[in-house]
Amino acid sequence: MANVLTDLAADIYKAADVVGRELVGFIPASTINANGSERAAKGDVVRASFTRAATAVDVTEAMTIPEGTDQTVDNKTLSITNARAVQIPYTGEDIRHLNNGIGFETVYGDQIKQAMRTLCNEIEADLGEAAGTATPAGTVGTGGTTPFASNFDLIADIRKELVDNGMPTNDGQVSLIIDTAAGANLRNLANLQTANTAGGTDLLRQGVLLDLQGMAMRESANVYASGGSTFNIAMHRAAMELAMRAPAVPNGGDAADDAIVVQDPHSGLVFEVRSYRGYRKSMIEVAASWGVKAWKPDFIGHLLG
Repeated sequence: MANVLTDLAADIYKAADVVGRELVGFIPASTINANGSERAAKGDVVRASFTRAATAVDVTEAMTIPEGTDQTVDNKTLSITNARAVQIPYTGEDIRHLNNGIGFETVYGDQIKQAMRTLCNEIEADLGEAAGTATPAGTVGTGGTTPFASNFDLIADIRKELVDNGMPTNDGQVSLIIDTAAGANLRNLANLQTANTAGGTDLLRQGVLLDLQGMAMRESANVYASGGSTFNIAMHRAAMELAMRAPAVPNGGDAADDAIVVQDPHSGLVFEVRSYRGYRKSMIEVAASWGVKAWKPDFIGHLLG
């Protein structure tokens, strides 16, 4: 197999690095099950075990060791539901025209970046929909309104719903994913922009959303909307999982003459880039297979907006 992609690898990795900084709040807030060395076909199943709530018994002194209480371990599954690709064709004349102008490598790198951006946004939307359609541990806020117009009390309210449901709070794995309108309201709150009350100048100087009420504040361009409400999501990382693999190929391979698997260092997402040659024409494909699942809806809360 020829090393067709070797000279372009730097552009591919650079593109992945840029895409990892897009407005995708659900991806870094979820458990990512990504493996660059494995492939998966659409419909394949990922399994996970879950323990039920424990039952306590009275301690009774005896000269024999108790048998213990039998426990049931549940088996839950996540399906790979998507096998998607962005395909970029090139003829010899296309490359000649580009090299006479801005250059093939420059345009090619931008196209790879946009391909990964497209797939990344689809994955983000799937995660947002799964969280938004899950039966939540609690719901706060008013549909059709943008939260945080005058204060951020709703963050404490949604945290209470999750804490009352047993969600861990001391492991730094809790996030609140909001849309950019809610993010704008948070940024406009005066007490968050004043250094002495905010605890620093990151929001004022850099526009970085601060952690509030023990939650990492994240923005997403793909917050789920339904029935006139925008579903801002509070969740623990264990509540949601994204399983991602390179798409399946036949035994012995297909017509591709080179392939590179790229893992974005910021989001953890795995993309495969494959090169195909035809008659005076070639095609570059950026592809991924994935599935999402809200494993623990009791660790998900809806903040309406």
